[in-house]
Amino acid sequence: MELHFVSYPGAYRNNTACLGLPPFGSHLVPSPKACLQQQEVMRRCKRRVSVCRSSYVDVSVSENEVKAADDTLFGAPSHGSPLPFGATMVGDGVNFSIHSSSATSVTLCLFTSSDLQQGQVTREIPLDPRLNRTGDVWHICLPNISEELLYGYRMDGPFFPESGQRFNPACILVDPYAKAVISREVYGVPASNGNCWPQMGGMVPFNAEPFDWEGDISPRLSQKDLIVYEMHVRGFTRHESSNVNYPGTYHGLVEKLDHLKELGINAIELMPCNEYNELESYAYNAVMGGYKMNFWGYSTLNFFSPMIRYSKSGNSRCGLDAINEFKTLVREAHKRGIEVLMDVVFNHTGEGNEMGPTLSFRGVDNAVFYMLAPKGEFYNYSGCGNTFNCNHPIVRRFIVECLRYWVIEMHIDGFRFDLATILTRSSSLWDKANVFGHTEGLEGDLLTTGSPLAEPPLIDMISNDPVLCDVKLIAEPWDCGGLSQVGKFPHWGLWSEWNGKFRDTVRQFIKGTDGVVGDFANCLCGSPQIYQDGGRKPWHSVNFTTAHDGFSLADLVSYNKKHNTANGEGNRDGEDHNNSWNCGEEGELVSLHVHDLRQRQMRNLLLALFVSQGIPMMTMGDEYAHTKGGNNNTYCHDNYINYFRWDKKETDINGFYRFSRLLLNFRRECDSLGMEDFLTSDRLSWHGECPNMPDWSETSRFVAFTLIDSRYKELYVAFNASHLAKIVSLPLRQGHKWQPLIDTSKCSPYDFLAMDILDKDVAVAQYAHFLKSNIYPMSDYSSIVLHLVPQ
Repeated sequence: MELHFVSYPGAYRNNTACLGLPPFGSHLVPSPKACLQQQEVMRRCKRRVSVCRSSYVDVSVSENEVKAADDTLFGAPSHGSPLPFGATMVGDGVNFSIHSSSATSVTLCLFTSSDLQQGQVTREIPLDPRLNRTGDVWHICLPNISEELLYGYRMDGPFFPESGQRFNPACILVDPYAKAVISREVYGVPASNGNCWPQMGGMVPFNAEPFDWEGDISPRLSQKDLIVYEMHVRGFTRHESSNVNYPGTYHGLVEKLDHLKELGINAIELMPCNEYNELESYAYNAVMGGYKMNFWGYSTLNFFSPMIRYSKSGNSRCGLDAINEFKTLVREAHKRGIEVLMDVVFNHTGEGNEMGPTLSFRGVDNAVFYMLAPKGEFYNYSGCGNTFNCNHPIVRRFIVECLRYWVIEMHIDGFRFDLATILTRSSSLWDKANVFGHTEGLEGDLLTTGSPLAEPPLIDMISNDPVLCDVKLIAEPWDCGGLSQVGKFPHWGLWSEWNGKFRDTVRQFIKGTDGVVGDFANCLCGSPQIYQDGGRKPWHSVNFTTAHDGFSLADLVSYNKKHNTANGEGNRDGEDHNNSWNCGEEGELVSLHVHDLRQRQMRNLLLALFVSQGIPMMTMGDEYAHTKGGNNNTYCHDNYINYFRWDKKETDINGFYRFSRLLLNFRRECDSLGMEDFLTSDRLSWHGECPNMPDWSETSRFVAFTLIDSRYKELYVAFNASHLAKIVSLPLRQGHKWQPLIDTSKCSPYDFLAMDILDKDVAVAQYAHFLKSNIYPMSDYSSIVLHLVPQ
């Protein structure tokens, strides 16, 4: 989760973001004529807004203008239905429905694609509150509607920010339930007039051929068997060395799925693929000589829509082709036995704080969708300007229906919830009347907005939903308000967690920190000290040593400090506490000794991850030791810093990709490395430098264990995080002998003695004189895996 790039230009304060005008700071300067036109638009819109705020007049087009559209865009409108929300095909027409608890007037706006690009509304249809309103739901049905239209809403109502109301009829809003959102077509390129925030429109559904799923069925993998790969759709194939037909797209990813299959991955976790604006922090970066982007995408504008600019089709058929491209990705991944998980950001939206643009949720029902303080300010538990009001009845229904859509319609296998503790915080006006519809026992039930809830309704609804209870649910169990729930996230027996304690402990032990040997052993066992008492299993822990934010694996062993100057923020952004070690020299140009030590340390970190109980997660690029130059906050770089380097992977100078591939597939072969329950002494034994004599002292830097395994009979795994070499005595097994498999101190290919080594027997024989004496020499900062073979 990135937290450092959010800033809103001064133009937002004038609401230019909802008027189709270029934001302040845009690199393209409009002509004098364009400036005069913009000033006139601003003058008219400001006048309209001021009038609407005082008298709430109808800003819709006349009845005659609507009738004039009947025989071209749609037939005679009817009342419509309040459910379902969004735009839905019904018979020969489309039903539009949207909830707003405080709007006094609602106007449906229709666009043709060409009109949208020119910033013009094709038709506006006012909704009559006597005929087109049921409770707090506004609705209308348009029969015989033309194909390939886009839509949005104008909403009028009170503008009292101090009470949470922020209606602005000058803004045409995106329906939160829109299934595709169209605006700019090309990633990273402003609109033709230099506008980074052109008007957006939702796709009006139309009759089209159904997507051919080709009998797609989810692999339905057991959670304990997952090997997760966190990746970025655009970054995976954008580099020229990918040699795909459509780099940086869903199709490009499909072309490279076989790489993931070969690597041993069976679940990809896609960084945000919901519609967002990569130009929201568009500003010239003098350090890099280019423009900053929101590359990571943790700033959602619409949760139902896939990111259109990740498709090769762009705006084709109002986004339908982009939807089908995403479906193709899921279908083709499933064919290879790979599940698809989505990183979803329901903790905040891209509208930011009170200085941000009015694009959708804020203009529809600000007080419902956002967590507000008593004077209308935005609570900022997300660190990104606002906090989604997740446990409000309307909002939690929205979230559940959105998740269902991605599972049912898009065949998604699960979700990783960004800053998930926000989903457990109480909503604004939390009380029984607000949540349950009654006031029984209301006294003493009032909670401060944002208070953590033991049984949050949203998590309850997701966990007990008949559709969602059968998919993977992964929580990032902390937020920017200081709430950490690692091992304590409300789970209903279903939710796994990103285990941040695993990350920190493994990093500390592998680099040789004293006092963590017991914690490291606990991590190897699936963190039972954290999860077992709560009734959970090892697979409730998602283990990782690196993620998208923070150092890459290569940088973790190459830098003591962050080097984020490329971000153009004076190296002030990013995390300072990284638990990294540069192995003696800072940076990439180092002595041969330091280079060799780094190679061992990377292998040690990867081995610790993949021999631990729980769900292992690795980060895109770590399989070939991708470096970001010591930058631990690369949110803003749409360039080589974040791109997967296929040329580096293919070259594999140090054999690290080979080691990664063999290690991941080794884990999949071992039934002992993905246990359903926590290990017991029947299967696991701890050792020290001598058998059955583990050293748990504060100064110990050695951990070893044996593990019964059906394929390899028994595994011996040892980690030496000391600067001193050791001679290790091995447990005696009658009728069997130990045979080396992995030794991170060896150079490739002898670091992993697999069948692809032509002289494997010779390599194994070189250990014979040690193993005959039941001992094994371990280098400093190294780890080994041995297995039993018959004597």
